[in-house]
Amino acid sequence: MDQIGIGEDKEAGSAPDEMTFLDHLEQLRWHLIRAVGSIFLFAIIAFANKEFIWTSVIMAPSRSNFWTYRMMCRISDQLCIKKLDFKLISIEMASQFTMALTTSLLIGVMFAFPYAFWEIWRFIKPGLYPRERKASSGAVFFVTFLFLLGVFFGYYIVSPLAINFLANFKLDEAIENQFTVSSYLSTLAMLTLACGITFQLPVVAFFLSKAGIVTPAFMREYRRHAFVVILVLAAVITPSPDIYSQLLVSFPLFLLYEVSIWVSAAVARQRMKELESEG
Repeated sequence: MDQIGIGEDKEAGSAPDEMTFLDHLEQLRWHLIRAVGSIFLFAIIAFANKEFIWTSVIMAPSRSNFWTYRMMCRISDQLCIKKLDFKLISIEMASQFTMALTTSLLIGVMFAFPYAFWEIWRFIKPGLYPRERKASSGAVFFVTFLFLLGVFFGYYIVSPLAINFLANFKLDEAIENQFTVSSYLSTLAMLTLACGITFQLPVVAFFLSKAGIVTPAFMREYRRHAFVVILVLAAVITPSPDIYSQLLVSFPLFLLYEVSIWVSAAVARQRMKELESEG
């Protein structure tokens, strides 16, 4: 079989032994096994502590004494949330057991994310040129930091605001809100993980800028369009008509976009220096 150089150690001035396609597949397989294994390890730990996780973490935003609601009461009486008018019900025999498994898997993914990403990065990194490695140094740290920051933002800001609005929204006072456990969990997980992914915007901007797809001039030119999109996104994420809630969600997204412009500009400056040195 022909030998290929994908994933080989591309050190300048060296010619290490190249790996075959099957060697790369075998290497990738073990990286994936370790990554998936870490997810299941944390999932097992989470399942063993399911009572604590459900009582202190999953169910916390459904109670009026949740940290976010208490902080809102301190800020203003108009923002104070004193009651969440809904009940959670389980209507299927195995639903609670299924939710325990689902929750454990979600917790496993979130806690294992740094290690799993590191394993994938270990497979990708040898295939980069030295200057590419230098430019992407700290990728694991920044991806992990932004992901966890987004998860915390989704859990403490976006999810409580959305749950409060949906729980207290009624077409008529005679209609009682009763949500299934799976509906509550899916809403909480979707909003939390969505924020974790959304907060990767600076990382995405970095790689797109390295590929020449995005430039800082392009991002600055369409800044106003991006802000409109962010406002619409904030309105969708927080169905509450409260303008304060929407601005609270929009501001970090605005900040992330500005950081992305700065990252793209840094990549552009670095590229210009490299071109000048080569010239």
